[in-house]
Amino acid sequence: MVHMCSEVEVLGEVLAEESILCLQKALTHLREIWELIGIPEDQRLQRTEVVKKHIKDLLDMMIAEEESLKERLIKSISICQKELSTLCSELHVEPFQEEGEPTILQLEKDLRTQVELMRKQKKERKQELKRLQDQDQELCEVLCMPHYDIDSASVPSLEELNQFRQHVASLRETKASRREEFVNTKRQIILCMEELDHTPDTSFERDVVCEDEDAFCLSLENIATLQKLLLQLEMRKSQNEAVCEGLRAQIQELWDRLQIPAEEREAVAMVMTGSKAKVKKALQLEVDRLEELKMQNMKKVIEAIRVELAQYWDRCFYSQEQRQGFAPYYDEDYTENLLQLHDAEIVRLRNYYESHKELFEGVQKWEESWRLFLEFERKASDPSRFTNRGGNLLKEEKQRAKLQKTLPKLEEELKVQIEMWEQEHTKPFVVNGQKFVEYVTAQWEMHRLEKERAKQERQLKNKKQTETEMLYGSAPRTPNKRRGLAPTTPGKVRKLNTTTISNATANSTIRPVFGGTVYRSPVSRLPPSGSKPVLTSTCSGKRTPRAGRHGANKENLELNGSILSARTFKGLQI
Repeated sequence: MVHMCSEVEVLGEVLAEESILCLQKALTHLREIWELIGIPEDQRLQRTEVVKKHIKDLLDMMIAEEESLKERLIKSISICQKELSTLCSELHVEPFQEEGEPTILQLEKDLRTQVELMRKQKKERKQELKRLQDQDQELCEVLCMPHYDIDSASVPSLEELNQFRQHVASLRETKASRREEFVNTKRQIILCMEELDHTPDTSFERDVVCEDEDAFCLSLENIATLQKLLLQLEMRKSQNEAVCEGLRAQIQELWDRLQIPAEEREAVAMVMTGSKAKVKKALQLEVDRLEELKMQNMKKVIEAIRVELAQYWDRCFYSQEQRQGFAPYYDEDYTENLLQLHDAEIVRLRNYYESHKELFEGVQKWEESWRLFLEFERKASDPSRFTNRGGNLLKEEKQRAKLQKTLPKLEEELKVQIEMWEQEHTKPFVVNGQKFVEYVTAQWEMHRLEKERAKQERQLKNKKQTETEMLYGSAPRTPNKRRGLAPTTPGKVRKLNTTTISNATANSTIRPVFGGTVYRSPVSRLPPSGSKPVLTSTCSGKRTPRAGRHGANKENLELNGSILSARTFKGLQI
């Protein structure tokens, strides 16, 4: 920018110098002409004076014209500034500020342009104000609301116009919502009146139900009165429904306790729905009849309640002490007071169970998973499962592996839920008289102790059996009863590595499954059938265990609660 200004200044100086040079050339040329003509010196001076005067007058005239232009521009700037200030005030905008130091001509142009823009904005705002006022008047008449307070004479600001637009939009939404509310409320009122067998008996009710919807005034007062009417009708309807539902529940409970036959129940089935006056009256008559029967069958009713109590005790995992805490359960004097105590207790238990149903169902799920886990543990120690008929062994192992993963996860989820419940209710959540965590821990401990006890019993049994075999020898087994060995029919003897032992020596050795000590059988015994047992040997020289010993030593084949696999048997010797 500075570089451009310097170039302009240099150009101006050059033009000035050229003008002076041109003037000098002109005067020199004039003097030459005058000299050739022979004009005297004094006249030449006069003529030079005339030239000077003409040039001066021309320059003065040009200066005057430019001064006049400057004055007009300054006057226009002043006028534009005043009008612009007024417009900025009316339009509620910041006063116009020219950036930098513009020339008079540029300033006048900018101000004139800004004034035209402000005039256009003022006109548009006035038109927008008029349009919004018309819409506001129409909506306010429909909604019975006061008009929007705004000065029509002044020019509104952008913020005021925006607020006015929002107000008009809000009025439209209010009109739409009130109309929708009126239509929906009217429909509900009609339904309630039909349910209650009620006919419109006031002018307002008739206006709502019978008149055209467009004729209804959507004022706040009318809407409030409409809601009040609906509330009154719904309260009456709710009261009737609550009474009828209570009567139905009472009837159903009395039916169950009194063991009313289905044929007799079907006689009043038509009044088991609805809440009209005639239905309510019929239900009350049935309750009165059943109450009279209940008083005549007091013992039967109390025993039915006790059955239900026992069911809720099981669902809530009550301990024996908690159950014994309700002494009337064991009272044999069947009186009305005893019945009331049982009724109060069953209501309390029912509410208690429903309040914590999610937790009780979670504990029940854990109990079922735990029982299934114990069943799998029991089956794991059963040698007969190796028969694997129909792939049951594989299915059980998959289910058992899945259960071993899901059971701890379920325990953790229940612990988190129960901790939250205990923090909320500031009391422990009890299962069978114990906190859940303690209860689960006790179950696992009992399972561990039971496994340890079974293990010790098996070890003691094996020890006694070994001692017996040391003294008397092992009991003979019929070859065709052996598991995993081929029958002894000639030609069907199974051969392994082309070696077959067809006879048993009298001094055959017996090696314990988990020991290396060798014992001698004192007596050689043959099977009762008189046939010779067939034994097969492997290429490694190790003998396959006899089928009889497999059944006798099945307890020795369990390690940490699981049956050893067939690969474990391969390394054992007899």
